Amino acid sequence: METRKLGNSGLVVSAIGMGCMPMSVPDTRPSEADAIGVIQKAVEIGITFFDTADAYCLDQSEIGHNERLIGKALSTLDSATRARMVVATKAGIVRHERRWDSDGSPAHIKQSCDAALKNLGVAAIDLYQLHRPDPRVPLTDSVGAFAELQAAGKIRHIGLSNVSVLDIELAETVATITSVQNEFSRKTRKPQEDGVLAYTLKKSMAFLPWSPLGGIRGANNVAAAEPMLETLAVHHGVSPQQVVLKWMLLLAPNIIPIPGASRRQSIIDSAAAINLNFKQEEIEVLND
Repeated sequence: METRKLGNSGLVVSAIGMGCMPMSVPDTRPSEADAIGVIQKAVEIGITFFDTADAYCLDQSEIGHNERLIGKALSTLDSATRARMVVATKAGIVRHERRWDSDGSPAHIKQSCDAALKNLGVAAIDLYQLHRPDPRVPLTDSVGAFAELQAAGKIRHIGLSNVSVLDIELAETVATITSVQNEFSRKTRKPQEDGVLAYTLKKSMAFLPWSPLGGIRGANNVAAAEPMLETLAVHHGVSPQQVVLKWMLLLAPNIIPIPGASRRQSIIDSAAAINLNFKQEEIEVLND
């Protein structure tokens, strides 16, 4: 598995990570045993970077569901293998029934961190991310809570999610930011248009595209709007999903896609994108 630097953290992770949300959010989610098996398969094929959040669950009654799955799966690994795994989780969103509401208050962030440490079974969280800015709370207050957790040794590195360049610049006044996680796919190019991708590259931050294949519903139909993806996939004998992930990897060296998976075959297919080699003219077509 090809590796990449996780921003300015000093950590090196698999160039393709795994988004774990599909194992907890949909009603069609796998059983706990099957979900743990998917994570173990990801480790087996070389994935070392896993992204989760305490809000990845069905509703408020099971906050932390996805974190607990990861914690259980990684606890089955031998110590040397476990030491290579890097887990990123998030705080700042709460579930009310099936809604996703913001709570970026320092008190909530600190409470969520303590719960995440227990859920994941770790002494410190590798990368702790603000899930999204809370319009009711100054961003510097939210990020300041992360900085306090870092100073206390509860988290190692700080990330942001769903932010603008102005948000990142403001956050940098109170903490060192290691990564930014925004939505980015063939359909959603906003990070290229609003300067976030370019800014993260300039500042040596990792850029982590969420829903790189278009989300849970879109992943199976990535080529529907772009027949060219299917043409390239057939030519190379791979899936259109692999074509998209390789395209992302070639855009910038700080990009680490985190495609979601709830089945072993999904993460096996995504990881195989590393092996794709495009001709220059194919890259130009993809970038057009």
